[in-house]
Amino acid sequence: MTIMPEKNETEERLSLPQVKKIMEAMGEETLDQLQRRTFEYVSRFSKFEAENAEELVKRLVTEYGLDEAEAVQVINCAPRSIEELRVFLAGGRKIIETAKLQAIVALINEHRKLK
Repeated sequence: MTIMPEKNETEERLSLPQVKKIMEAMGEETLDQLQRRTFEYVSRFSKFEAENAEELVKRLVTEYGLDEAEAVQVINCAPRSIEELRVFLAGGRKIIETAKLQAIVALINEHRKLK
């Protein structure tokens, strides 16, 4: 019988802007083909600066009661309306008040990166 060593890995949910920041720190010249494609994707679709994204995820979790996975998805997609936001929160079992949804959309729009 072989005993497998325990893996001491931690899993962290990252938004697209956070992934972009990490890949920029690695240096584009060191990236392989798949990593370059990933970098192009996150560069194109990141709607926030990395620092803002981290702050927004924390605020969505603490102030608005979203799960971390929901908060990251909301940041990645940056919905512009309550109807769009509801699409990302529809899988949850909790009902979020319209006023809270409006506040989330306003918060997102306030921090959105201009393109």
